[in-house]
Amino acid sequence: MLNRVTSRPRARRGLLRLAAIGLLSLSLGISVAWAEDEKTEVKIDNFVFLPGELKIKAGTTVTWVNHDDIPHTVLGVGTSIRSKTMDTDGSYTFKFERAGTFNYICALHPHMKGKVIVTP
Repeated sequence: MLNRVTSRPRARRGLLRLAAIGLLSLSLGISVAWAEDEKTEVKIDNFVFLPGELKIKAGTTVTWVNHDDIPHTVLGVGTSIRSKTMDTDGSYTFKFERAGTFNYICALHPHMKGKVIVTP
């Protein structure tokens, strides 16, 4: 049987770790989303893809929309994902037919990275 006094510090440490991970992911601009719909959107804003990691089912269509004041692209790493340059409010759509992990960047700003994880 666990002693209540000894388990509380352990629980607090666990909560503090979760909070620290959450703050770190926010400060790095990392966000993860799970999309249940057949269509979903990734926003491009302030040189970040939001969400940074998207989990979807095969057959889902993803649309990237540029909300920045400067052009961006979506370029899949080792895939056929390739948008034209999108000006402000421009968009690009791609339907993910098969399961896998698809990493992508902005070709104009390679530090901008995103990921789509497709499940069967």
